[in-house]
Amino acid sequence: MLDKRELKEMSRKDLEKLQAAVQKALSAAKARDQRQAKKAAAKAAAEFGFSLGEIAGTPSAKASSTKKKTKRAGKQARPAYANPDMPTQTWSGRGRKPNWFVAHVENGVTPDAMRVEK
Repeated sequence: MLDKRELKEMSRKDLEKLQAAVQKALSAAKARDQRQAKKAAAKAAAEFGFSLGEIAGTPSAKASSTKKKTKRAGKQARPAYANPDMPTQTWSGRGRKPNWFVAHVENGVTPDAMRVEK
């Protein structure tokens, strides 16, 4: 066991090596403790006729692989253009141009004339 005086006499390089060795030993001790705890928990569950997975409530591999990912709904863009013939038809200016917008532009209506006031 090292005492404070010995630590003070060590070089920075030696202290860093010691720190790395301590971190490695701590990781190994934690893994060992987890294995022992898992073994003890499995033994206790078996005494009651259960597996550790049943007690922990972990889903089976088949059930977890069938989960579907849901898409998050993004914010809906504000309308930038409205159909002059039917003002309820709007377009944000993003994505594919709607047929009513293309038809009006082909008939000579400017996009600025269909712009929605903010």
